[in-house]
Amino acid sequence: MAISKVERLMNLVIALLSTRQYLTAERIRDSVAGYDDSASYEAFSRMFERDKNELRDLGVPLETGASSRFSTVEGYRISRAAYELPEIDLTSEEATAVAVAVQLWESPELAAAAQSAMLKLRAAGVQVDQDSAAAAVTPVPARTRGSEPALGKLLAAIDSGRAVRFEHRSAANEPFRRRNVEPWGVVTHSGRWYLVGHDLDRDAVRTFRLSRIGDDVAAYGPVDAVNKPDDVDLRDIVDRVTGIAGVAGTATVWVADGRAHELRRLGREIEDRRIGARSGSVLEIPVRTWDWVARLITGHGADALVIAPTELRDDVVERLRAVAGVAHTEARR
Repeated sequence: MAISKVERLMNLVIALLSTRQYLTAERIRDSVAGYDDSASYEAFSRMFERDKNELRDLGVPLETGASSRFSTVEGYRISRAAYELPEIDLTSEEATAVAVAVQLWESPELAAAAQSAMLKLRAAGVQVDQDSAAAAVTPVPARTRGSEPALGKLLAAIDSGRAVRFEHRSAANEPFRRRNVEPWGVVTHSGRWYLVGHDLDRDAVRTFRLSRIGDDVAAYGPVDAVNKPDDVDLRDIVDRVTGIAGVAGTATVWVADGRAHELRRLGREIEDRRIGARSGSVLEIPVRTWDWVARLITGHGADALVIAPTELRDDVVERLRAVAGVAHTEARR
């Protein structure tokens, strides 16, 4: 049974994360499941080139370098330092929630596939980093491994160069509408997955959030009829679309030390500052909507203070006064 593109990409990432060597294309073809059944070296080269571009579009930091000190043959690896998430500071309650979620995310099938990939790499003579190997086979969150039902079908269509037909809605409360698209690639941005391609019905470049695409994705048309134009940067398209539509402005907020972790994860720390008797940090937070960020800050009470803009500060103060008034009324009853 042929390996799907999603599984092949996962195998490639595991292989390139699990070694400090630069692996040559020939070594990858021999040791990574999904490439060894290529009809010819030319077919493998085309497939591998598409996969490299796919990984880079997904934000995977693929590096190239000499495969050894005595060879000029180019090899590939993934830098763990650039690939891994930074250290995350969680409260005990948040850590408990994550632990419960991990139990729901576990996938014996993925773990078994990863272990098999490790054994095959070692058998091929690849020096596998033990720490990297252990991390690589850790169960992966469903969204990270492409749990959207449409993802596998879209990647298969992109790989084969075929157009796709699917149902899509522009917002959660909008009805689904049929779309016909020449898919160019899938890109991740701020934890979301986006399909980028040429919308045949509108004759224009469009992006589609995968969570808003229906499960019934159908490829059609001849193989290799669809190819991404060489001058098109998929990540740049998504960055421009999400930047215009997703950010209304920036809020400057002080948060107390050890508190308001949700705001800390959203924002960028500018400086340390002490307010009254409490020490804390000043953050710059990108704002999707002002009502959303006002409700979020209000929920942290005295642990968060809006510095700018003044309109947001006034809104939060008004909300806090309303909450205090309700609490005072309830206390008197």
